[in-house]
Amino acid sequence: MSPANPAFPTRRRFLAQATGTLFAAPFITSGMRAASPNGKLRHASFGAAGMAMGDMKSLSNHTMLELVAVCDVDTRNFAAVKTQWPEVRCYQDWQELLEKESSNIDSVNVSTPDHMHGPIGLKAMAAGKHLYGQKPLAQNLHECRQLMLKARETGVMTQMGIQVSSNFTERMAVDMIQSGIIGKVKEVHTFSNKFWGDMEPVPQKSDPVPAEMDWQKWLGTATDRSFIEGYYHPAQWRKRRDFGTGTLGDMGCHMFSGWFRALDLAAPISVKSIGPAPLNETNWAINAIVEYTFKGTAYTAADTVKVTWYDGDARPPAEIMSLAVADLAKFPGQGSIYIGTDGVLLSPHLTTPTLYPREKFTGFKYPKLEPRNHYLEFVDCCLKGGAKPSANFDYAGPLTEAVLLGCLASNFPGQDLQWDAPALKIPNSEAANTLVKRQYRPGTEV
Repeated sequence: MSPANPAFPTRRRFLAQATGTLFAAPFITSGMRAASPNGKLRHASFGAAGMAMGDMKSLSNHTMLELVAVCDVDTRNFAAVKTQWPEVRCYQDWQELLEKESSNIDSVNVSTPDHMHGPIGLKAMAAGKHLYGQKPLAQNLHECRQLMLKARETGVMTQMGIQVSSNFTERMAVDMIQSGIIGKVKEVHTFSNKFWGDMEPVPQKSDPVPAEMDWQKWLGTATDRSFIEGYYHPAQWRKRRDFGTGTLGDMGCHMFSGWFRALDLAAPISVKSIGPAPLNETNWAINAIVEYTFKGTAYTAADTVKVTWYDGDARPPAEIMSLAVADLAKFPGQGSIYIGTDGVLLSPHLTTPTLYPREKFTGFKYPKLEPRNHYLEFVDCCLKGGAKPSANFDYAGPLTEAVLLGCLASNFPGQDLQWDAPALKIPNSEAANTLVKRQYRPGTEV
């Protein structure tokens, strides 16, 4: 029988691992947010192009959201914003926007390169602003934990930008797994054929910074370096370890969400990278394979369950893929495959999940689910209060920590890294511990 509300699983296993007051009920600050004079949610966007533009458009589909201000370090991006929202106020400095518009905004989206998710998001929540934070929630484990705790402290509404988790396809997979249709889950394999990595050294060159761009503000918390045309900005920063989080950080939050929610998982016990290591300290590697071990739950076949991640050209073993697809060339490029005691579920990214072997599940009827819009849900929760969005930071925080732990492990191939979630520590590797928190440019520490 399906759970009454699979969109909001319990977090008891994560909470049970905690000690002290780290995961105690949050202190809610009241009276931080003044009511909007026109009843609308007054909103600001950090980021003006790419995913930020998509977020602004999707959030603005809610008739009760008013876009007030936008920030981007590259002022060339303002033209497209002004075309759609002529009255919006534009800033190049995110701190200036927060300072000058604090009394005029109620919520923000942070849709910048990964390395600035944490600093901007923390400041926005401290100012009492509801936060739609793009995935991954932060660029490193320390910032991710701070975002979760700050959300609890301030009581603002939060949502991570894993919009796929609100789609019918992923929610169907969650419902099907929790219904027990394939029995207890023995293992999961999850994969993405994207290549957000670079196995080449940094070009030894320096290009002029465009007049419309503030390179130092773009660098933000990262150490100073030369501007290289087309190497970092725009759109290549995901490959760079100081700014992005590689393919795992980009797609992992999407891919992990299905099985993380379906199996009611919490923090991993351990993680091991068995893929190639980055060839330098600047870029992420490609073709990653990362093995996670989690404590078992009511939905797993044993006391622990293993989940394996693959990206780039890496794929699950042929014997796993052949459980669902006879012609391995037709195996989907992105998605997850659940191996159960009574069957197999293949859940391709953005496509309807399918049960195997087909003949065993003839006549199966997919669950009927109510529609849900990830963006509009966030706006509704901000306006109405009460229930939290489905990917609020109490859920998205532990999910992202698991993702980022895998990114970190790629620097230590072959090593079984133990994870102490409450302490935010890897007790069996001091070298790995140094990467839990990034090295900040002086004056930008989080």
